[in-house]
Amino acid sequence: MLTSLSIKNYALIEKLSIDFSDGFSIITGETGAGKSILLGALGLVLGKRADLTSLKNKDEKCVIEGHFSISTYNIRDFFEENDLDYEDQTIIRREILPSGKSRAFINDSPVNLNELVELGEFLLDIHSQHQTRELTEELYQFQIIDAISSNQLLLDDYSEKLKQYKKLKIQLDEKKQLYASALKEQDYNTFLYNELAEAKLVDDEQAELEAQLEQLSNVELIKEQLEKSISLADSEQFGLLVNIKEFKNAIQRISSYSKEYAQLFERVESLLIELKDIVNELNSFSESVVNDPEQLILVNQKLQTIYNLQKKHQVNSVEELLQIQNDLEGKVISVTSLENEIAEIQIRLEKYEVDLNELAILIHSNRAKSIPKLSDMLQGILSQLGMPNVQFKIKVELSETFFTNGKDTIQFLISTNKGSDFGLLKKVASGGEMSRIMLAVKAILANYSNLPTLIFDEIDTGVSGEIANKMGDIMKEMSGKMQVFAITHLPQIAAKGKTHYKVFKTVNGNQTISEITLLNKEDRVVEIAQMLSGSNISDSALNHAKALLN
Repeated sequence: MLTSLSIKNYALIEKLSIDFSDGFSIITGETGAGKSILLGALGLVLGKRADLTSLKNKDEKCVIEGHFSISTYNIRDFFEENDLDYEDQTIIRREILPSGKSRAFINDSPVNLNELVELGEFLLDIHSQHQTRELTEELYQFQIIDAISSNQLLLDDYSEKLKQYKKLKIQLDEKKQLYASALKEQDYNTFLYNELAEAKLVDDEQAELEAQLEQLSNVELIKEQLEKSISLADSEQFGLLVNIKEFKNAIQRISSYSKEYAQLFERVESLLIELKDIVNELNSFSESVVNDPEQLILVNQKLQTIYNLQKKHQVNSVEELLQIQNDLEGKVISVTSLENEIAEIQIRLEKYEVDLNELAILIHSNRAKSIPKLSDMLQGILSQLGMPNVQFKIKVELSETFFTNGKDTIQFLISTNKGSDFGLLKKVASGGEMSRIMLAVKAILANYSNLPTLIFDEIDTGVSGEIANKMGDIMKEMSGKMQVFAITHLPQIAAKGKTHYKVFKTVNGNQTISEITLLNKEDRVVEIAQMLSGSNISDSALNHAKALLN
C-alpha cells in the first residue's frame, strides 16, 4: 500500500508531504485545485515520461518520492531478477533535473523507466475514465475471466512453453533459410570439393614436385656433368684424387719439421678424404639418374593440376587450396547436418504443440465454467448501481491459433435494457454505464486477485443519489481487502471514507500553490456540507453532512 507521498517543485506544488492510511481514503477539492497534479506526480513514480513543463521552478530539480508497504505483495522475485535490494518498506524516487534529464531510484538504487513501470504495476492502479476503455479490450476481458477461473498457474506454464515454442519457430525458420541457400549451392560445392579431394594435395608438395620436374627434364645434362665430374676427379693419370695424393705425400715429407707443416698436412689429408666422399656420392648419383619419361609425365600432370586449381580459386599455394577444400567439405557436410537439425527442431516443436494444446484446452474449460458465475456477479452488482436489467453473454471459443494467453477468442456481449439485443460492450454501453461496469469488475477482482492500491479518479461521474451511495458501499467493501482511494465530487461517496484528504489552492504573493491536508472530523463535516450546498453552507447541509458521516 501507499504509505506516504512527498512532492517538491512539481507543477503548482512547491513542497508537500502527506501520509496515507489503509482502507478507504477520500480525496476531494474544487475543480482545478490540483487533484490531477497529485495523479500526475504518482504517474511519474509509476514510470511515466517527464519533461521540463513539470517543474514549478525551472532552476530547481523536481523530486517525487513514494513510500510503499509491500510485505504482502509477493514480489521478491522482481527485486532478485533486477538485482535490487528488497525492503518491506520500499521507496521509489523520481527526479527531474533543470537540464531535462530524469532519474529514477528504487530503494536508492538507480533504475530505468522500464523497471519502474514493471514494479508500478504491482503497486498502484490509477483508474480514470480514460482507462475504462480497457473493458473493451480482449486482453483485459481475459484477465477478468482468468482471475475468476483460477487460471494463473496454467497461464504461467502456457506462457513459458509458448515462449520456448516461438524461439524454436524462429530457429526453424533460420535453419530452413540456411538449408535452402545451402541446397542451391550444394551441387557446385560438391563438385569443387571432389575436384580438390581427387587431386590428393599434400602440404609443401609443390616445391618438391617442381624440383623433380627440373631433374627429370634435364636428365641427360645432369648425367653428362656427373660423369664428367667423376672423370676429372678419378682419372688414373690426371685426376684430382691422384694429384691430391701426390700433393699430400709432398707435404707429409716435411710435416715433421714444424708444427705449421704438420697442420697443413692434416688439412690436405682431410681434403682428400672429403674429395673421396664426393666422388663416391657422384658415382651414386650417376647410377641413380635415369631417363624416366613416365615419371616426368606424372609429375608434370600433377603440377599442372595444382596450377589449374590455383588459377581457378585465385590462390598461390597448396596450403590455400587445402583450406578451401576444408571449407567446402564443411559446406557439403552442413547440408546433411542442417537436415538433421531441422528434423530435430520439428520434433521438439510437435512436442510443444501437444503440451500447448493440452494447456489451452484446460484454460478454455476453466473459462467456460466460470462464465455463468462472472455474469451473475456482474449483474448482481450492477443491479444495485441502477442497471437492474443488464445481462451479459460472454462467448469464449477455441481457435487454431496460439495466442499469448491460450487459443481462445472472446466476445463480451451486453444488453442494458429489457428486450434489447445483445451487442459488443464497446458499442452498447454508455460512458456512465462503462464506469459502473468497471467498478463492478474491480469489486469482483478484489475477491480473486491480489490487487495493488486502487485509485478511482471520478468513477462516479454521471451518477448521483442512491446509486452514488451504492458505489461508495462497494468501494468501502473493496477496501477491506486492499487500499482504495476515491477522488470524488459526490458527498455520498466522500462520507464513506475511513480518511478524507482535501486538495486546495492558496495564493502567496503572485504565486498559486496547490496543497493537500488530512481533514479531521469537524473539517469533514464542513467539506461534505460544501459539497452538498456550495460555499454558502446552510444548517441543513451541515446536518445532512453529519447524517451521511454517521
